[in-house]
Amino acid sequence: MISEFLSKGISLGSATAEEAAKSQEQFLRFHLAPDFNAALPVEQMTEVFTVSTTKVVPIPHMPAWVIGVYNWRGEILWLVDLGYLLGGTPLYQQADSRSLYTAIVVNSQQSGARQGNSTAGKKMLGLAVNRVEDMEWFNSDLIQSPPESAVSEALVPFLRGYWLKNSGEIVVVLDGNSIIAGMPK
Repeated sequence: MISEFLSKGISLGSATAEEAAKSQEQFLRFHLAPDFNAALPVEQMTEVFTVSTTKVVPIPHMPAWVIGVYNWRGEILWLVDLGYLLGGTPLYQQADSRSLYTAIVVNSQQSGARQGNSTAGKKMLGLAVNRVEDMEWFNSDLIQSPPESAVSEALVPFLRGYWLKNSGEIVVVLDGNSIIAGMPK
């Protein structure tokens, strides 16, 4: 995937230091196998934790990327293999398959009217990833849309864009709200 972005001639763009400071946003950067670096806005996350694979209860007749449910703080938390959802290799088929999942809990404020009453609720979802890297500040004005030919169909609904670091590393920026909205009801 990285080579597809670079072969399209992606540029960094330009912004003054003052403009960059105004549009800084904090992200959690994480890794999905084999060479996929991604990030989610910190404001869309609740927690990062590890969970034993034996503590996750599989649910039959769900899409293959749904790992199962987990008792998280007394609530049922659905756990999804994010790499597999985005078109990658499932965690259980990877060479470094392990007995623990690293999970990022994303949240989404949902509101709507039901029979004239306003209802609001927070939806949560656990995203299993290979490893969490670190927190970074990105200039949100420099998040770019990738060329259509460089993005898999599985990734498109959840993609906010990508950010090209000064080192040349490409970080795919995902949207937690879109991931939650794309889950089976």
